[in-house]
Amino acid sequence: MISQHNKTGLRNPWVWGMLALIAIVLSVNATFVWFATKDTRSTLVERDYKTKDRKSNEELLSELRTQHALSWQTEIKRPEAVVMGTPASYEIGVADRAGKPVSGVMEVVAYRASDASKDFTTTFNEVAPGRYRGYINFPLKGYWELHIRIQRGEDRFGVNTEKFMVAAS
Repeated sequence: MISQHNKTGLRNPWVWGMLALIAIVLSVNATFVWFATKDTRSTLVERDYKTKDRKSNEELLSELRTQHALSWQTEIKRPEAVVMGTPASYEIGVADRAGKPVSGVMEVVAYRASDASKDFTTTFNEVAPGRYRGYINFPLKGYWELHIRIQRGEDRFGVNTEKFMVAAS
């Protein structure tokens, strides 16, 4: 019979096992909390994300207004298949709001989200007014993006491509 005076419940090994399990779970959780709060700053986040390069909301909105005011149009001719270690030819056309070619300096940043150390920048040559051509040799297979930046005088315009796959050779 179960009552307040019956002390045999504390002698049961199942009761001690449950109490030990609860104590282990609480001590593991306390250890995790201690590890999470013992350092004020984590180097893992600082290494992977560059907070110094982030723009404030006002800077970002100002840049978007400038891009919208320019309204330059881009046309990107890319190869059918891109293979690692093989130069791929890209041709990019840029026209202003009125449809006239935009001449300036173009640089293309090849961006790899999974490994920032492999990002690189290349300059494209203007082969005709508003037409730029360049060769990009991707060092690794996987998903890449191109960040295209063109400058004409004080006007700067940028456009990003969608992710695309670079195949292994």
